[in-house]
Amino acid sequence: MSTNSRKETPGAAPSRAPAQQRTGARIVVEALERLGVDTVFAYPGGTILDVFDELAKSENLHLILPRHEQGGSHMADGYARATGRPGVCIVTSGPGATNIVTGLATANMDGVPMVAITGQVSTKAVGNDAFQEADTCGITRPITKHNYFVRDVNDLPRILMEAFHIATTGKPGPVLVDLPKDVQIGKTAVPFPEKFDRPGYKPSFEGHPRMIARLAQLVNTANKPLIYAGGGVRSAGATEELAALARKANIPVATTLMGLGCFPESDPLSLHMIGMHGLVAANKALNECDVLLAVGSRFDDRVTGKVSEFAPHAKIVHIDVDPTSISKSVRCDLPVVGDVKPILRDLLPQVNPADHAAWLEECARWKKEDPFCYDPSPSGAIMPQAVLETVDRLTKGEVVVSTDVGQNQMWSCQFFTHEHPRNFLSSGGLGTMGFGLPAAIGAQLGRPGELVVCVTGDGGFQMNAQELVVAVEHRLPVKVVLLNNTYLGNVRQWQDMMYKGVHSMTHLAQAGRMPQERIVPDPELPAYLPDFVKLAEAHGARARRVSDPREVEPALREAFADPHVWVLEFIVEPEADITPMIPPGKTIRDLIRRFK
Repeated sequence: MSTNSRKETPGAAPSRAPAQQRTGARIVVEALERLGVDTVFAYPGGTILDVFDELAKSENLHLILPRHEQGGSHMADGYARATGRPGVCIVTSGPGATNIVTGLATANMDGVPMVAITGQVSTKAVGNDAFQEADTCGITRPITKHNYFVRDVNDLPRILMEAFHIATTGKPGPVLVDLPKDVQIGKTAVPFPEKFDRPGYKPSFEGHPRMIARLAQLVNTANKPLIYAGGGVRSAGATEELAALARKANIPVATTLMGLGCFPESDPLSLHMIGMHGLVAANKALNECDVLLAVGSRFDDRVTGKVSEFAPHAKIVHIDVDPTSISKSVRCDLPVVGDVKPILRDLLPQVNPADHAAWLEECARWKKEDPFCYDPSPSGAIMPQAVLETVDRLTKGEVVVSTDVGQNQMWSCQFFTHEHPRNFLSSGGLGTMGFGLPAAIGAQLGRPGELVVCVTGDGGFQMNAQELVVAVEHRLPVKVVLLNNTYLGNVRQWQDMMYKGVHSMTHLAQAGRMPQERIVPDPELPAYLPDFVKLAEAHGARARRVSDPREVEPALREAFADPHVWVLEFIVEPEADITPMIPPGKTIRDLIRRFK
């Protein structure tokens, strides 16, 4: 998701006194403390032990031990998304580093600021297939914003300052610092730099005045304008500016998955989410608008569908801090490169108040005709959408929601009222299962005292269920809403739609083994495997299984009122589908409102 960041850059305080001799490992801790890092997600191992020895001496860093490096990387990601501050993870070489690859790729796709520090074998051993050696920089180069292999301890103070600067400016993203063993134990008196100056890295901030004036002219002459807002609005801290523009010029606003909460959905101008599983009104408005303002979004294929027919009647404006995203997948009639916040700030005085009454009336009619809705279960089972509606009603939108990927993710987009930025955390571009629980833990650490709910499925939860013990260990009151439909639900839905209903490897219940596997269900085992209640309790959490629709609200109330970690397993309608849906590569003409 194309994003923007604040202009402020974390940096070291001026170093006026000569620095003392200190080891590379000590420099790492000093850098973290100087940059205001308060939480570090770290898993030790042989080549990074010198850094961990120094971490143990720090009185300013809260150290979190995940139970798998991937879980730690997602915790750092969730912390960053929920707070706006860079997440930090530290792991050892070889498998420690390769285990964070998925976390780095997830953050890179969604423009999340992270710094990962990985141990590495000594520089003299590099290339000799030493124990737990891996080409970490080579492996992660395509999935990080930048990475460093530190060859000389004298370079380390500068590199660490640069890493945080690069991660948090321009389009945010993950930066990796690969730190060999001999660099960790080497000593230097080189001070931290007083300012950042790296040739070739000069992200745009202010938009070009002439482009902004042309943009204002387009807005002022539009009859059917539409704002298409992405995660860049959140990263730039530009939600107030976006709302001011929309309300002054009476422009409806549709958001991407990453942009949820950047414009309050209770506002009459909101068209909610756009794209494959977005609100029908948002997609109709996209098809009919005459000026499209894409603000901090990257024209993801889940939004564009058939590119040749995307916004067919519109002049397309693209506001983004990342010049490489301009016209990458969709034609752009007017590019405005720079940070979203100052661009919208400069645009606002040049935009005239407008009425657009007929256009807004048409959008309101579409919203009324095709709201997000669902049919009741034919067997009377709990509908997953109803669970999320109940969570939304009980929390009144004041909740941080972290999701896994699949049906639970899309229903969370549809059936929560997204009012605030940084309250919806989800893997957008990479679509990473196993993200939800560790990201919720990171978010809860970054925003203590707030209600954090992880919405997950029986498939996604099992990918990083081991991290539940971290929430228990640190007394984090994370609430897990587990929608157990006994399927990899989204894949099952696609198999029904495109593969004649052949459910290949998607049924997770013990009693529902596929006939071709020739496995007779074991009557001694429960139908639902694993037993999530026992699993949660084994980790020290409180848990409850709910299969009666009448018990949904009481169970949620009990968990939300309790300061302990909770796992609420809801046995839901197994073949509930996500609707509406525009199939991949299709248009609004191919909209599916119901599958059955």
